[in-house]
Amino acid sequence: MNRTFLAGALRACWAPLGRRATRPYVAGPALPDALRACRRVGARGLASSLGYWNRDDDGPALVAQTCVAALRGVARERLDASLSIKAAALGMSHEVLAGVLEESRRLAIPVHFDAQRPATVDPTFALIAGTPSDRPALGCTLPARWRRSLTDVEQVLELGLRVRIVKGEESDAPGAEMDPRAGFLALVDRLAGRASHVSVATHDTALAREALRRLRAARTSCELELLFGFPLWRVVSAARAVQVRVRLYVPYGHAWLPYRLSTASERPAVLWWTVRDLLFGRALRAPELFPPFFRSPVTPEPVAAEPALSEYQR
Repeated sequence: MNRTFLAGALRACWAPLGRRATRPYVAGPALPDALRACRRVGARGLASSLGYWNRDDDGPALVAQTCVAALRGVARERLDASLSIKAAALGMSHEVLAGVLEESRRLAIPVHFDAQRPATVDPTFALIAGTPSDRPALGCTLPARWRRSLTDVEQVLELGLRVRIVKGEESDAPGAEMDPRAGFLALVDRLAGRASHVSVATHDTALAREALRRLRAARTSCELELLFGFPLWRVVSAARAVQVRVRLYVPYGHAWLPYRLSTASERPAVLWWTVRDLLFGRALRAPELFPPFFRSPVTPEPVAAEPALSEYQR
C-alpha cells in the first residue's frame, strides 16, 4: 500500500478524535466562550491571555478582524487580559498587523506574539521591528528547547519586548535542540536583571519555582503563566512562594492537541492523557482546574510589569 495514502488515511481517521481530545484545552469555538472563561478565572484573581487558534483556511484579514473583536471584548468587559497572536496567521503582513496594533494601542491592551515553528522566528522579529514607536506593549515567546533562543534573547532586549519562556513543543533542526529544562533556566539567567518582564510558562512545579526565584532575586518583573485546561492548584504554590501573580493562557477557536503523540515513548503519560480526554473530555478535567475555595495567591506585583494595561484599568 502507498505510504503517503496510508498516512493520509490515518490522519483522516485521527482528525475527529483529535478534535474531541482537544476540547478540554480550548475555551470554545467562539469569542464569547473565551470571554466567559476569562471572567471565570478573573473571579478567582487570575489574569488571562486570549489566543485565537485559526483554521488553516482562515485568511489574514479574517484573523485580524477576530483579534480586533477580542480586544474590544476585553475592553468592554474590563478584563485583566492581554491578546496572544500568531504572526504567520496574519500573513507576516505589516499592513494587517497595523490594524490590530492600532486597536490594542487605543484600548491600552498588551499584545503577545506566540512561538510557532523555528522558520517563523526571524520573519516575526522583522515584523515586530517594523512596528511604530508608539506601539502598545509587545511580547514574544522563547522556546527553551531551541538552542537559537539563547541568542534571540539579545534581539528581544533590543526590541524592548516582554518575554514568555516555554519548554516548547515544536522540534528544531537536528543538533539544534537543548534539554528543555536546562534551556529554560539558561534563558531565565540571560533575561534576569535585563528584561522588562518575564512570564514563566510551565506546569512543571519545580522548574517554575526555581525560575521565579531567580527572576525575583534579580528584581525582574515576572509572573507564572499556565495553560487553560491543565490542573492549576499544585503549580500555583510556586507563585505563592515568591509572591507573583498567575496568568492563564485561554485558547479558543480551532486548537489542536497540546501534546505530541510522538513524545509518548519518552512521556508515557501522554497516552493516558489522550485516552482520558477522548473518553471523558472536559467533564473529568474541569474539577481539577479550581479546587474548592481556590483563589490566586497574590495580587499583581506593585511594579510596572504591564503599564498599558494598568493605565486602562485605572
